Amino acid sequence: MRSSILVTAPNNTQVLTICLVDDDASVLKATSRLLASSGWKVESFLDPIAFLRYAEASKPRVAVLDVIMPIMNGLEVQTELQTISPSTRVIILTSKDDQSVRSKAMAAGASDFFLKPVNDDEFLAGIEAAANGTESS
Repeated sequence: MRSSILVTAPNNTQVLTICLVDDDASVLKATSRLLASSGWKVESFLDPIAFLRYAEASKPRVAVLDVIMPIMNGLEVQTELQTISPSTRVIILTSKDDQSVRSKAMAAGASDFFLKPVNDDEFLAGIEAAANGTESS
């Protein structure tokens, strides 16, 4: 299942897509609203397999992945995404503060790693940095 909100990206004339992948619908809804209110186009996915099919065809600029999900965990999604859309920047957004997971995600090329509940300003700065291909501060 996915939902879409179309708006223009901050400080850009081109519409950039931020994909959210989380098995918690309430997290998807809240995060989608935050991003949309800041001017991003958002595609939300409860199912990581559906997201990967979308990503293969659409090559999104940024994907925000939860770690703990049924079917595939976020690190598995990140690995598959590197194969089908290597230009997509990955941000991890998870409720589990696990140094091993953080290290694996960052070693695999994640742009950033955030814990839920996320600080909105820091998260938006991370999204902006990933979308621009830079590192967040």
